[in-house]
Amino acid sequence: MSEVKIKLSNVCKTFGKKIVLRGVNLDIYKGESLVVIGGSGTGKSVLIKCIQGLLTPDDGSILVDGKEVVGISEKEKETLHSKMGMLFQGGALFDSLKVWENVAFDLLENQGCNTKDAKAEAVRVLRSVGLDPEVADLSPAELSGGMQKRVGLARAIISKPEIIFFDEPTTGLDPIMADVINDLIIESVKGLGATALTITHDMASARKIADRIAMLYKGEIIWQGTVKEMDATDNPYVVQFINGSSQGPIKTGV
Repeated sequence: MSEVKIKLSNVCKTFGKKIVLRGVNLDIYKGESLVVIGGSGTGKSVLIKCIQGLLTPDDGSILVDGKEVVGISEKEKETLHSKMGMLFQGGALFDSLKVWENVAFDLLENQGCNTKDAKAEAVRVLRSVGLDPEVADLSPAELSGGMQKRVGLARAIISKPEIIFFDEPTTGLDPIMADVINDLIIESVKGLGATALTITHDMASARKIADRIAMLYKGEIIWQGTVKEMDATDNPYVVQFINGSSQGPIKTGV
């Protein structure tokens, strides 16, 4: 078995009286693409923020490369974040910056790269996600949704992170563009040899990019396995979710 890159043990998080994570146990192996599926409000985004150190769990342990990240200092968080890249659900591009400045943001702000070299690297990475050099000088508002996703992906991978998070990467895209983004995610992750954690409720995306899938329900990982194992499981929660059925143990509208 490959070495564990990220290990979550009994991770709990509440907001007031709302229990979001209620004892999450999950191993993510080095170089694998793990997809966490689950409905809206099941705690998927909170899970990512806890791993990133942006939220502090109420209980439990999160190890990255064998080192505890719960309760670490701000300086230690900076070191942790230098290993990570993220593609945000809505793109989260800075409207006031040109496309290349968005892509090269980490190089300029955190790595002291000069403007000329940063732009050249941004253009190179934009090419790798299928965007022409001319796009570099546009503003995000001039881009389609699919192009914005590509720019977001370029920004996520430009610093060659060890870990990449994908937050609902295909939301708002038509099926063809969603498939293009899925292919780019696979190419980018494999090309970097990165460990990927994707959260989504798009099963077509999950099936394509996952080495392994875990289902989060009511704040717990209730099932995990390969796509093939998912299709063969008789777990009623997984079966209902992947088939998009209103009938089953998962109750809607409550």
